[in-house]
Amino acid sequence: MAFNAFTQAHLYEKQAAPKEKDKCSIQCLECYDQNLYIGSRDATVQHIILHSRENGALKRKEGRMRKLGSGGPVTQMRAVPVFNHLLVLWDRSVSALNMFSLEPVPALKKIQHVSLFDVRESSGSACVEMVTSSSRRKMIRIHVVGVDRWEVVKEVSMPQEPVALAADGGSLCMASSDRYLICDIGTGSCMELFPHSLSRQCVIVASVGGGEFLLNGPGSLGMFVMKTGICQRPPLQWPREVLAARACFPYILTLQATTLSVYSMLDQQCKQTMSLSGGKGLISTSDGVLVFTERDIFSLTLVPLQDQIQALVGHQRVEEALLLLDGVQSHFPLDSYKELQKIISRQAGYVYFYQEVFSEAKDLFIKGELDPREIISLYPDMESCLGENFQSQLDRASRGRDLRALRQEDRNTFHRYLDFLGDFLRAFSRGKEQSVGCRKEVDCALLRLYAELGDVDKLQQLLAFPNGCRLDDSVPVLQQHNRFFALGSLYLCHGKHTEAIKTWVKIADGHLEDVSCSDVYGHIVWTLSQMKDNDAVRTFADWALQRNQEIGVQIFTKRPPEDQAMFVTQDVLALLKKYPLASRLYLEFLIQDLESEEELHHNLLVLAYVTQVLQKEKGTDSDTKTRGKLQQLLWDSIFYDVFTVYERVEPTTLHMEKAILLGRAGEHTQALQVLVYQEQDLHAAEAFCCRSGQRCSGSAQKPPAGLPDREGHPAPA
Repeated sequence: MAFNAFTQAHLYEKQAAPKEKDKCSIQCLECYDQNLYIGSRDATVQHIILHSRENGALKRKEGRMRKLGSGGPVTQMRAVPVFNHLLVLWDRSVSALNMFSLEPVPALKKIQHVSLFDVRESSGSACVEMVTSSSRRKMIRIHVVGVDRWEVVKEVSMPQEPVALAADGGSLCMASSDRYLICDIGTGSCMELFPHSLSRQCVIVASVGGGEFLLNGPGSLGMFVMKTGICQRPPLQWPREVLAARACFPYILTLQATTLSVYSMLDQQCKQTMSLSGGKGLISTSDGVLVFTERDIFSLTLVPLQDQIQALVGHQRVEEALLLLDGVQSHFPLDSYKELQKIISRQAGYVYFYQEVFSEAKDLFIKGELDPREIISLYPDMESCLGENFQSQLDRASRGRDLRALRQEDRNTFHRYLDFLGDFLRAFSRGKEQSVGCRKEVDCALLRLYAELGDVDKLQQLLAFPNGCRLDDSVPVLQQHNRFFALGSLYLCHGKHTEAIKTWVKIADGHLEDVSCSDVYGHIVWTLSQMKDNDAVRTFADWALQRNQEIGVQIFTKRPPEDQAMFVTQDVLALLKKYPLASRLYLEFLIQDLESEEELHHNLLVLAYVTQVLQKEKGTDSDTKTRGKLQQLLWDSIFYDVFTVYERVEPTTLHMEKAILLGRAGEHTQALQVLVYQEQDLHAAEAFCCRSGQRCSGSAQKPPAGLPDREGHPAPA
């Protein structure tokens, strides 16, 4: 079925005796509201009253008829409804008749020697202005028309005699025998537009509105020219021998001898053609145009713009529909236009969707604020994501391609549809206001989609943040596709901390297979370090420490500062007691990061270093790194108990450490003796003296009595 911008109806047929047919033929028309005026070749003006449509037909009633003279055509008529005047050009004279009685207006005498005229709105509220072209001189006159008077207020000389003219506001566009001109009525200045070589019959000057005119230009081009002389629209490429043209936004209608054509002002394309034999002229009406032949009058009524746009979408002419929608925005109330824009955007989106033009479809669905559940409902196996309360507003007849069948017949194409679903739902989710009402359905569909496509990165991104995935629907999906790492993340999002960690532990221990995360153990430790569930942390801390003390201890050392108080330090130390490396790393964290000044923590760390060094010395390798840490701590810390530490190192071969402790206790001579005689290292003794000398004697920690000897007897003070 072809697209129609206008509907055509036969409005009137002029009846006449066979011998009078030529004399009574229609010469011109004028129409205002329900009043139609017919000007004939026999100097007759006839009034036809049109009534509202009933059952698709336009009823009419014949009004009065007036004979202006013995003969000669009525060449132009213009209604001035503000004064109930009908201005008629006959026998090169303009007369004023009453619009209803067709009686002459007594106060308005004929204006003679007129070849053309037009009426334009005036800035004054009580009068209109009429532009007349003199039949004797190269001149136009401006007349102010009132209810009982008209007078010439301005005369403007023209370079040539006009053969066609049209007024719009303060501008006048006209054509002479070989060129088009634009004139400013206020200043009287004229500007030449372009030449032409048309016959008088084919010269066209028509007002489009807003200071814009339509002209029949060279090369069979319909030219749009503004009152400034510039063109703001591309021209229309229309046929040769166009007899008349009129604007009915957003269309231009052109008349040829046997054809009436409809062109869009928005894309300059021909949208509709109608056969019409013997066409003579066109006039604009409030809802379309009237076209007439010598005997007949036809009405062309503009199809409501909303119906046109939807018809174009129905014909899958989406680009034309969207262009028309955008172009007619000013002809709708704002709220009505926004609602129409949503409806058309959705319908156009479906057309592109089934044509696999996915980028445009997504943008149109978003612009049309389409409920994403409508799209989700088109996909097989997605019904469980929608819930029981959702009712699709899309009828089955307009659903187009069956994606369930497509999945079986063409997997590659179906995967492209799946990719689109992901793109659309992600874009929809970013519009926070829109996504509030159906977040659960959208997130549930995304989870199912990512699991099916094996897109582990996007799946994990979805579950890494708060989401609306329902456990009852999502858990079986993840289990079915062996996405156990994602399953743990899902549990975590729902506050099921123990279930989450248990699932990941099973992966790390090899009881479940999922290679989507390369370091499940590290992820478990990090998750526990951020978790505020004490019970879950305590439950899995032993497992983490048994696997790797150095990493497992990060459960406690990598916690956010504000969460450190969640665990009592002594409880953590008790938990780590059987994990020496983890215990040592935790003590370093307490002292170096948290700057603990508790004697117990410093004592425990020093003794832990000593134990580690001595254990290494029993083997073949010495632990120089740990011993360096031990010596540094002995020099720098003032919070450990010197007596307790000395008691531990005194029977060992850690001579440098004994010397540091003796020095910290003020026994410098004894310290040097240890370095010189036991360690037998003069350089160490010299370095000890230098470092001890740099320390402020008042800052050294001194026990109340000297350090004991090997037998435990106190040294003299």
